[in-house]
Order: sequence, then structure tokens, then C-alpha cells
Amino acid sequence: MNATSGQRPVGALLLCRADPSAVRPPAQLLREQLLLAPAGDDWSVLVPEGKPWLHGGEPVEQVVTGWATALAVSAATWPVVALWWDRDRAGLTLAAGFRRTVGYTWLADGTPVGEDEAMRTFAARLALDPVLDVQALEPLTAPDPESDSHSRLVGLVAVLTRTGLALPTGLLPGENADRLRSVALAQGAEQLEWSGWRDAVRAELDVVEGSPLGPYLRGPKARVLGAAQLAAGVPLLLWGIGRRSGGWSAAGILLVAHGALGLAYDRLREG
Repeated sequence: MNATSGQRPVGALLLCRADPSAVRPPAQLLREQLLLAPAGDDWSVLVPEGKPWLHGGEPVEQVVTGWATALAVSAATWPVVALWWDRDRAGLTLAAGFRRTVGYTWLADGTPVGEDEAMRTFAARLALDPVLDVQALEPLTAPDPESDSHSRLVGLVAVLTRTGLALPTGLLPGENADRLRSVALAQGAEQLEWSGWRDAVRAELDVVEGSPLGPYLRGPKARVLGAAQLAAGVPLLLWGIGRRSGGWSAAGILLVAHGALGLAYDRLREG
């Protein structure tokens, strides 16, 4: 891209390695304006409809990292890759369960400012081919005067197509948020609506009960998981409130809600 720094768009995409039916319930719990669409075999994409980074004072990287963390912790079985870009930088954040997030950043002109080890960890957690895929990722971490930050993200998406990712036509990282929203809607993306805690929890339980995680809904494993989510969520929520961070506060709220609801569900089922 040849746009000057002041003209560069700001936006984000959330790539979830799961079908839309599995992504929908936890995404609804975020209570954000999001569009959901299938993105290939066992992949879905979430497109922000709103622009909370313009109103809450947080950078887009911080907002989407909070969302990705909340989704990955809620899902437990599938990772989330957040792609983000602004006027000065672009990058990725990988969230997978309770593991620490992994990130990599490029300056607007494409200069890598991340650590090579982070990209290798990214490949390992997504179960990419340790030889072919890692070799394909290596150019993204090397200087290249012909590639700006947005072309780096496009290159990353190209590598992920080896795992089955296929973004809807016209939905490319680096575009402005309004264009991404228009393209997603034109491709038939679903507008996620908050239907209340009861309906959201019921929908999520339907998904989980039909999955290998069903045993974690009740019994000793469910109680351990619920306690762990509360233990992680409460301090995260307090930290997010103290920092006035909407993204991290959302992650804390989601963890606390999951933990409390899990414990309550286990008790009700036991009764």
C-alpha cells in the first residue's frame, strides 16, 4: 500500500478455528457489534461492526486482544487469531485457552519489530507444519523494503490457507472497518445480537453438551474448571476496571460469568 501514515485505515479481524455454530455463543457473550461468517474448513471470521477503539481511548490492538482472550478462554478447545492494524503498525495476537497470548508486530512500512520465537510459538500452537509452514512464515519476520505492514498480514493469511482458512471474497486485512463490514454483509455474514443471558447460556450449553467437553458441565471436572475461571476472571476484571480497559474488562466479565454459571449449572444438575 502506498497510503501515507495519516491515511492508513484502522481495523481488525478475528479468525476463529471453529465452525460458526461453535463461535456464535461465546461471541454473543462479548456483547459487541460483530458479524460472523464461515471462513473455510473449521474456520470462522468475526468482523467488528463498531469501532470501540475510536470511542474508548484504547488502541485497536488492546481491544481485539481482550476479545480474542475472552473467546479462547471461553471456548477452551479452539484458538483465535486476531489481526489488527492502525496508522502506525499492524500485527497479530494468538489466544489459545488459558495460555499466555502470543503477538507479533510490524511497523507501517513493514519493518518487523517482533521476536522470531513468537512466530515459531504461533506456528506450534496452531499445529502448522514445522517445516513447510514455518519456512513460509520466515520471510514475514525478515526485512523487505517491498512489503508494508498490510502486505505482511496478507502474507500471513496466505500461510493460514494451508490449514483450510478461506476468507470470504473481498474480506482482506488492511482495509478500513466500514469496508470490511460492507463486504461481510454482502457475503451473507450473520449479525450477532445480544438476546439476553438466558438465551445465550442455553445456546452455549447446546453446543458444549454435544461436544467432547460435555463431561465438564457437571461433576468434579466442572467444579474445578468453574473455580479456575473465577480465580482468573475476578483479578482480570478488577485490573481491567482499574486500567479503564474495555477489552480486558470484557475478558474478566466473560470469565467470571462462565465460572459462576458453570458452578451453578453443576449444582442445579446435581440437585
